[in-house]
Amino acid sequence: MTHPTRGRARIGALVPFTNSNLEPDLMMMCPAGVSVHLTRIGGYDEDEIPDETQMAGLGAANMDEPLALLQGVRPDVIMYGCTSATLAHGPSFDRALTQQIKARSGAQTVTAAGALVHALKSLGISKFAFASPYVASLNDRAIAFLEDEGFEAISRADVTERLGNEGQGALQPDAVIELARRADHPKAEAIVLSCTDMRAAETIAQIEEALGKPVITSNQAMMFQTLELLGINDPPAGFGQIMERLRP
Repeated sequence: MTHPTRGRARIGALVPFTNSNLEPDLMMMCPAGVSVHLTRIGGYDEDEIPDETQMAGLGAANMDEPLALLQGVRPDVIMYGCTSATLAHGPSFDRALTQQIKARSGAQTVTAAGALVHALKSLGISKFAFASPYVASLNDRAIAFLEDEGFEAISRADVTERLGNEGQGALQPDAVIELARRADHPKAEAIVLSCTDMRAAETIAQIEEALGKPVITSNQAMMFQTLELLGINDPPAGFGQIMERLRP
């Protein structure tokens, strides 16, 4: 008998080594028969605040070994599971990294930052509100990245303290919901919640109901684009308007 958690497709993901929330989010959003396989990556100091310098270092880190290990399971799609690592560099870097991973692995490739762009385009969004657990200077880079891709940031919400890697991952769903509420603006057509280590996926339905507009998170956007590439159209319910677009 085939177990319901495997056999249909394999998703591989490269995840920063301190990230504790990408795995559970991906598992929550996986349709039956799709398995997730992760390899952890470094290139940053876990004890330093993850600002634009730290995250740019992660984005530029050598991935030969983790990518080779991940290829052992022959994934159909590979996710690059850190948004800020390529947001810190800009769209051209993000696109080049996508092509680099695809060329080395032979697998379709999705980056977290690129997936935010893809989700905004898929929903026809032009104006957005932005929030993340990043320091303010990295939020500046993130918004500049999205504006370089043709979108307009109407409003934003920064966290009130400089969170370290552990602090970003420990942010509770209620705090994420409040962050989204603070970011919202009447002219914003969608809320973008950036960071693969923020517990945003489990808040999507509640925020969309409260604010009456789509919510796009890093992990949800990656899963949306990945399932689209795989031709899978039965995502679990409750993860936002963007995921519902997959259904026939």
